[in-house]
Amino acid sequence: MDRGLPKHRKAKDHQAALAYGEVPGFVNALQASDAALAVRLGFEFLILTAARTGEVLGATWDEIDLDEKIWTVPAARMKAQRVNRVPLTDRCMAILREARQLGDNGIVFPGRSSQKPLSNMAFLMVLRRTQVEATAHGFRSAFRDWAAETTNHPREVCEMALAHTVENKVEAAYRRGTGARSLAMG
Repeated sequence: MDRGLPKHRKAKDHQAALAYGEVPGFVNALQASDAALAVRLGFEFLILTAARTGEVLGATWDEIDLDEKIWTVPAARMKAQRVNRVPLTDRCMAILREARQLGDNGIVFPGRSSQKPLSNMAFLMVLRRTQVEATAHGFRSAFRDWAAETTNHPREVCEMALAHTVENKVEAAYRRGTGARSLAMG
């Protein structure tokens, strides 16, 4: 009987991230930047919702319930292939009201053509121009650090806010809800 420790998973490279205390300064610099309005709004929305870049870039108006203040991301656009309901803060709602002025072709944050969303490079270019050594995805790490270090929310709630999947198969079998993310940095 030769049983050792469980197989060690190789660590993935981490995305460069700002410390959560530096995020408000970045948002101020973002708002003051010469980036296109859709880029500024989309990037701040990404930060406030702790969403993945592709989720924000692909956001459509039919996913947004302005009355209920909920953004419902369809399973097909989620990494875990599960519907995700994201509660929207007052600032997120203000961003959406401003984004509505960019056009009404169904895309929340349109690119150069109002018919297509922003490109994957839009946020990266802002980071380069502002000389911030982070990735858009790294703001999810800043959110997670903020949630762990400044709130009393249980780990599970923080992980749900990031739409992370439950790795424990037994726990996952019992957790079938489509619970909404409920934390917002700020």
